[in-house]
Amino acid sequence: MSAFKSRAPSAAAALGWKNTPVLVIGGLGFIGVNLTSRLITQSARLTVLTPSRERHAGQAAEFEGHGVKVIEGDLRERGLMAGLVAGQDYIFNLSGQSGAVRSMEDPWADLDVNLRGTLVLLESLRDVNSQAKVVVAGSRLQYGRAESVPVPEDAPKEPLSLHGIHKRTVEQYLRLYRRLFGLRFSVARVTNPYGPGQPAGRTAYGVINRLIYLALADQPLTVYGDGAQLRDYIHVDDVVSALMALAESPKADGRSYNVGSGTGLSLAEVAQMVVDISGAGRVEHVEWPALAAQIETGDFVADISRIRHELGWSPTIGLRQGLERTVALYRASVSRSAHRD
Repeated sequence: MSAFKSRAPSAAAALGWKNTPVLVIGGLGFIGVNLTSRLITQSARLTVLTPSRERHAGQAAEFEGHGVKVIEGDLRERGLMAGLVAGQDYIFNLSGQSGAVRSMEDPWADLDVNLRGTLVLLESLRDVNSQAKVVVAGSRLQYGRAESVPVPEDAPKEPLSLHGIHKRTVEQYLRLYRRLFGLRFSVARVTNPYGPGQPAGRTAYGVINRLIYLALADQPLTVYGDGAQLRDYIHVDDVVSALMALAESPKADGRSYNVGSGTGLSLAEVAQMVVDISGAGRVEHVEWPALAAQIETGDFVADISRIRHELGWSPTIGLRQGLERTVALYRASVSRSAHRD
């Protein structure tokens, strides 16, 4: 399903990004495809790096039709990255392994992709383009089990998964390279994003999208335990706006920000909302898998006062509105696929 939005940007917005060289690493992934789509409307001069063009062939072709240069390659390839970062003003790193459970099941892949990949990027920038601004997607998993909610950026961080530890380590790398080499960076610690652009088969990231796919297929929406754990859900359009705000603002240099809605809702309540909006599916409670139970962080709601006060960013899409919009988009996509078949 295409995430490209053809709405025209405002004159002021277009001027800010027009002809600006931007590299989006992971630009055909869930958040990346939405960011790339937005930057197309802003007339940026875009390059996208993807590990698999074949997996996203339709989206890649559509972006190329809008002048985007799509490169297939691996973030861990030093020679490739040196060429790609040269001449870029902004670099968004949205690549990497995702998912707490997945990182425990395959720790070596999470370590290699998230940490070695980040070091290759930083060393490439140090060598050929130390003036570029880097914006990196972090995670709520960096905090581990919160002492209380909402959770501010300076809360204690004791991650319960290797993914959370690796994301925390990425920030330490960034701070070291800023201190030693003057690297410009900002980090968006994203909560639980949802919205268009996530393939049906992708389950490690984006619980709401998975629930929507299940509902539209009239399948059970499985919820672990009683589903009472609070989560902070944010529409991907708001995530994109936050990423761009971090890139544009000098105030954000060297800073990390929670990017969420600032409100919490239980997973069970969200699942029921999806069923109600979809008119299909049913909520089914199941036992916690042993590993998932071990690394469950409990309630999480982000304190977003820092990004609101420093950058003027606030989410604009309420959860029900976002769910209705997302269900409608995925339903239309399912309908188109059925007609093609």
